[in-house]
Amino acid sequence: MASFRKSIFIILSVILAVSLAACSSGNNNKPEAGASSSAPAAPSASGEVSPSAEPSPEREELTLDVFSMTANFSGEQPGWFAKVVKDKFNIKLNIIASQLEGGDAKFSTMMASGNLGDLVIFGGSDQKWLDAIDAGMLLDFNKDGLLEKYGQNMLKNAPKALEKNKVNFGKGTSIYGIGFDVGPDQAGPSEAKELNAHPNLRWDLYEKAGRPAIKTMEDYLPVLKKMQELQPKSDSGRPTYAFSMWGDWDGNMMMHSKAWSTLYGFEEGDGFNPGGFSLISADKDEVQGILDEDGLYLRALKLYYDANQMGLVDPDSLTQKFDDAQNKMKDGQILFSMFAWQDDMYSTPERLAEGKGFHLVPFEEERNFSNGFNPYGGDRFWSIGSKTKHPERVMEFIDWLYTPEGYMTSNYGPEGMVYELKDGKPVLTALGEQALPSNDTPIPEEFGGGNWKDGRSQLINSFKFTSVNPDNGEPYDYQLWSSELAKVTNKVDENWTKAMNASSAKDWLEKNNRLAIQKPIFTGTAPVVISADLEQKRGQIAPIIKEYSWKMIFAKNQADFDKLKKQMIDKAKGLGYDEVLAFNVEQNKKVFEYRKNS
Repeated sequence: MASFRKSIFIILSVILAVSLAACSSGNNNKPEAGASSSAPAAPSASGEVSPSAEPSPEREELTLDVFSMTANFSGEQPGWFAKVVKDKFNIKLNIIASQLEGGDAKFSTMMASGNLGDLVIFGGSDQKWLDAIDAGMLLDFNKDGLLEKYGQNMLKNAPKALEKNKVNFGKGTSIYGIGFDVGPDQAGPSEAKELNAHPNLRWDLYEKAGRPAIKTMEDYLPVLKKMQELQPKSDSGRPTYAFSMWGDWDGNMMMHSKAWSTLYGFEEGDGFNPGGFSLISADKDEVQGILDEDGLYLRALKLYYDANQMGLVDPDSLTQKFDDAQNKMKDGQILFSMFAWQDDMYSTPERLAEGKGFHLVPFEEERNFSNGFNPYGGDRFWSIGSKTKHPERVMEFIDWLYTPEGYMTSNYGPEGMVYELKDGKPVLTALGEQALPSNDTPIPEEFGGGNWKDGRSQLINSFKFTSVNPDNGEPYDYQLWSSELAKVTNKVDENWTKAMNASSAKDWLEKNNRLAIQKPIFTGTAPVVISADLEQKRGQIAPIIKEYSWKMIFAKNQADFDKLKKQMIDKAKGLGYDEVLAFNVEQNKKVFEYRKNS
């Protein structure tokens, strides 16, 4: 699984989108109702194109099949985002989530059918992405002038991302998709107040435990045990655990074990590590195999084994899904969270006001992986299926997402729902105060009904709008709006800020030089495709690594743990692990050179 592809992001994790330096949203530049969907939208005075007219009799209702390799939801998009898309484009979104419907097998079935749907979201520039291009399953953005007619905002706001995909993956002038997380061409971390992953604990319980110093990742365990003793039951009376994990996000390895490497500045190797069994440093010329005896992956498995021996691991972790773990977080059963977006389920406004909630609790060895700004875009792609009957409507939708209006509306809904403008500046409404960031707050029927959390975009792809919205001069991330920064903080934030002398997790990590910031690179070449032989071996090895990783965590004793580890390594190596790893490392080393030249 490349780069927390669901983490991604997750559930859009209050996701930030494309950096736009000098453009307006085009809110007041919509074509007149009744305009034909086959005609290009008119550009505004600033050059930005309004992507579509409001629905009209001439603009037929469409249901687009969205085949997503990152989504955690299958079915028709519900709630307020569904209404936004229906009102603006007269489109319904039917989401087909491969990871909920068979994973790679679902992709193979779709490929065999000859149709990947209308809108296709890839989790990385991997073999599936390249196979889809070679099989003619993706539409060339430049076919019949499609991009020029209906993609002006992408051309304006993400030109390097389009150029990268033309050079790296295209044939001639062909472009088969556009990457996520397009950002400004500048140095520094691209996150807002939180990173995608860093160690978060129930701060109120950590304070009650005396805020003990934590040097290594292993030092969390006695602290978490003390916290568990302080809070043995959840709000509903269920037992608490430090860790409650799920396996449905596992890719080539166990995701939760690999996640600890992120706290040491390592990640999977993007498109340069197809079929990856290696971890690459964000900013150093360092790479390690996941089965290295002194590597971070095996070290994390040992940490979880020790935690389980202490009663800190939820026994349901072996069988539960992501949603099950989220419900436990909401109930207060979990004391440690690797992902800031996950602990939002517990840290509701009501609990924060009571002084209960999660916050960063760093450790001395920590050197957090951080995504730098990337004008070339990240390694997930929005593509258009070649068999779609309405390519212009699909491209209009994608193009809209690369605008200020598209970001604001797809993340916060229409103006007047969870935010409003006062003196031209965005301010949360009372509904927004209750709903954000990820609560199941009811949404009025006029905005689509349902609740806030379920009604958010279920497409699970993101952009990098951490810069300033040119329409109102405020950052896109609501947490950084001047109206939010001026508010009296809750008890948890007050206590944390006083203790840590920082305004946010990112602020503390940056001030204390605990960030490993990934530098964007442009290769000018397509990623090297793993050979069929190595891909077959990878496909045989990955299930072994995942199976034994989970078994090791729940081993009966140390002897059983060591036995299972040896079996895992021996079986993986017997199937060709060393050969696949050698290929991975070779590709990783190319990244070191690209960094120097980018």
